[in-house]
Amino acid sequence: MASSVEWTTEAEALLKEIPFFVRPAARKKIEKFAREREISTISESVYKEAKQQFGRKQ
Repeated sequence: MASSVEWTTEAEALLKEIPFFVRPAARKKIEKFAREREISTISESVYKEAKQQFGRKQ
């Protein structure tokens, strides 16, 4: 399992659209999602897949 994951510039930009007070929790959840799937780089598509998996709770 990948211990650390990297973020692409595009994925980081999407993360910045999340309100700052929930951003750290969202980042951890997305990184956990990636690690469980042995994904080492969070791209825009991985970000969107993770977000879809978690559903929109807004």
